[in-house]
Amino acid sequence: MKKILYLSAVLFLAACSNNKPKDKKAELTDLKKQQATLASKITALQAELGSQDSTKGADVGAITLKPGMFTNYVQIQGKIDAQDNVTAYPQAQAIITAIYVKAGDHVNKGEVLAQLDNSVLVQNIAQAQAQANLSNTLYQRQKNLWDQKIGTEVQFLQAQTQLQTAQKQVSSLRQQADMYRIVSPISGTVDQMDLKLGQVGAPGSAGIRVINADNLKVKADVPESYSSSVNQGDSVQILFPDVADSLTTRITFAAKVIDPGSRSFGIEIKLPHNKEYRPNMTAVLKIADYSRRNTIVIPVNAIQKSDEGDYVYINVNGYAKRKSITEGATSGGLTEIKSGLSSGDQLITEGASDLSDGDKVSILTSGN
Repeated sequence: MKKILYLSAVLFLAACSNNKPKDKKAELTDLKKQQATLASKITALQAELGSQDSTKGADVGAITLKPGMFTNYVQIQGKIDAQDNVTAYPQAQAIITAIYVKAGDHVNKGEVLAQLDNSVLVQNIAQAQAQANLSNTLYQRQKNLWDQKIGTEVQFLQAQTQLQTAQKQVSSLRQQADMYRIVSPISGTVDQMDLKLGQVGAPGSAGIRVINADNLKVKADVPESYSSSVNQGDSVQILFPDVADSLTTRITFAAKVIDPGSRSFGIEIKLPHNKEYRPNMTAVLKIADYSRRNTIVIPVNAIQKSDEGDYVYINVNGYAKRKSITEGATSGGLTEIKSGLSSGDQLITEGASDLSDGDKVSILTSGN
């Protein structure tokens, strides 16, 4: 109305400032027409502005906050290893004369896997055994005489000593002969055969690997920075990408010594029997190193950053309100909030990046 009066006054002054004489009635009629036209335009503009002011506001998504559990995980990569994974090597240097197993065979602890040439030792054992037999005969005869108080004690002791010496020599030669056999130290499956007939075997050169696939574990190296938070008995989730399998268990061993080269410490987790698990298979470990109950947790993508610090927007009676926050740990796309938000706050999670403090908002999606 004030705009209408102002325009009318302007028109009136303009008319008065015109020095040419005009018909007063015609001039009044003309001004009234102009007044009606201006009033119509003003009404239309007011209606349009009023329509814009009554819009529903920016469309956003929001969730209602409530206390919950937050767990932070350390994620590292490890591999499956056999608890019993050994390679049986020759203990002497000689030509391989027989191989009794092949890859894939099941063997028992103490079973002979291969034989090396020990023909010279066999002859030596035969000679030593003959000498031992003779010494035993002489000892028995001397003992019978001594029991009858015939002969001297020195003769009896000499016969006894000769027998003991001959028996020890036989035992020593048999132990040397055993070194020409490759024996399985565990029960398991022959996983790798690196020997061939006619090949010269030697200690530490090539051998036969035996694995007990029924007794597996996961081994991994944890960075030194987690030495105070990752311990034996902690809960751990293990993912096996190659077989699309996972399980939750506990750490069975955590080393106390930090490796000076890698600045890490080793951990082990025993695995249940599963035919799909194989040694050296990749395993992803998620170790729970921090957990807190009754805390506010929000999606990390709802947090915005500025020079003054991190903040979020919450819905208060249809308007966006900016709230500064203090964050804790972040894990799995969620962040723990230590201060700035309370249970029951309606956190804007979608469309928050386009908002300013005080903007009118309309909640399209809402959740808990």
